[in-house]
Amino acid sequence: MTSLRAETSVADLPTVTFGQRSLMWWGTLGFMVIEGWTLALLLVSYLYLRQSVIQWPPAPSQSPALLMPSINLALMALSVVPAVVVARAGGRLDAPAVKRWLVAHSLIGVAILILRWWDFQSLGVRWDANAYGTAVWMIVGFHTSLLLLDVLDTLGLTLFFFVRRQPVKSFSDAADNSFYWYFTVGIWLPVYLIAYVGPRVI
Repeated sequence: MTSLRAETSVADLPTVTFGQRSLMWWGTLGFMVIEGWTLALLLVSYLYLRQSVIQWPPAPSQSPALLMPSINLALMALSVVPAVVVARAGGRLDAPAVKRWLVAHSLIGVAILILRWWDFQSLGVRWDANAYGTAVWMIVGFHTSLLLLDVLDTLGLTLFFFVRRQPVKSFSDAADNSFYWYFTVGIWLPVYLIAYVGPRVI
């Protein structure tokens, strides 16, 4: 009878993984692909409608105002900084830094959501006024739903870190939350250019 003998110990293997080695990272990437394609279809629909009329936006709609959406765009770009710091601190398992920067990330996220109200007011058209109004409200509204869910996720993660000591896996969750935030901010740029700047140039 052959005896079994341990050749390798797994005691030194990491108990948490980050990035592409994490199943959660791949799940997050899957959500990005689905949501990215959905937004792309909405933008293509918007551009298709544009080719069907001479005047854009069609009367009596007005071109969107740019001031508040531009301020919000700048704030969203700024919000990437705490997200990056959280991801790096999470990789170091640095709980105090993760908590500090999650608070900053959460506060900026809430401010972005509040300013999003003015983004909608800047569109210059009701959602039911015409096909243009429906298309532009759907585009901005869809992104707002992603933004809202991401901000709520960040707030919840922040709360968990402050309520009790988190397991090591939570640091990977914090990094994945930042990963999704990059996506949320990144896909806003084409929306901003098409929905707010576009009517002036296309």
